[in-house]
Amino acid sequence: MSDSTVTPPDAAAAEYGRVDRVSRLVRRVLAPNPGPFTYTGTGTYIVGSGTVAIVDPGPNDRDHIAALLAAVDGEVVSHIVVTHTHRDHSPAAIAVKAATGARVVGCARLVLDDHGPRADAGFDTTYAPDAILADGERVAGPGWTLTALHTPGHTSNHLCFALAEERALFSGDHVMGWSTTVVAPPDGDMAAYIASLRRLLDRDDVVYYPTHGAPVTEPQRFVRGLITHRKQRENQILARLEDGAATVPAMVATMYAAVDPRLHPAAGLSVTAHLIDLAVRGVVARRGDVWALAA
Repeated sequence: MSDSTVTPPDAAAAEYGRVDRVSRLVRRVLAPNPGPFTYTGTGTYIVGSGTVAIVDPGPNDRDHIAALLAAVDGEVVSHIVVTHTHRDHSPAAIAVKAATGARVVGCARLVLDDHGPRADAGFDTTYAPDAILADGERVAGPGWTLTALHTPGHTSNHLCFALAEERALFSGDHVMGWSTTVVAPPDGDMAAYIASLRRLLDRDDVVYYPTHGAPVTEPQRFVRGLITHRKQRENQILARLEDGAATVPAMVATMYAAVDPRLHPAAGLSVTAHLIDLAVRGVVARRGDVWALAA
């Protein structure tokens, strides 16, 4: 597709397997894994031309992998870049690497033994990077450079990747284009997440490409809104505690009454993450599953 046909993907008209050009250097292929946590599906990005990088190869889905390989047919895939290891982001790396010989780089491997309810598709235990990128480390190809930005919070191993040539940021699940990010303990950390959001405010990016949802074209304003939203949630939690709601389910029932009930377990995890942060700061206290304002 030529540079003159720039057609950002439309979430209302998702077409799986289609190659959408979102900028001069960036194409996107949408995986057929829509759901309450993935929106229309995982957006896998192809960066560059001729010699390319693939950002977040997506789930281990045969049709998506075939569409992705067709999209880069005739090109050299030098790197498969992974923001974090939830199963809707990284498992396709194995098949894409086998087909292309590309190096898998990006976040560190992470496996958690978590028997509680999952707020996402779970962690990818097959992920095996050829190189782990530290904050500020880069991979590059003809006309493109991707720089790792450590953004823990959604997961402890989460990275974003800056495309310097277009002042763009592949934001993974740190900033999504359709919803707020789930922060799920024990690995998810609300204090780290908010600190990572604040870090983005010091940057001069002009667009974010999230793995779920449309591009974010006013990123500074959007991030400030996310930080404000988290502060509002924190205030809601404190208000619920003052009203006598002492458990997470009781808080979720009122705070998320208008939200799809399928999302309530995930909402409960984010509420728990807020409570843990408040406890560390000495604002609330916990006894088992019961929470209260600190004396």
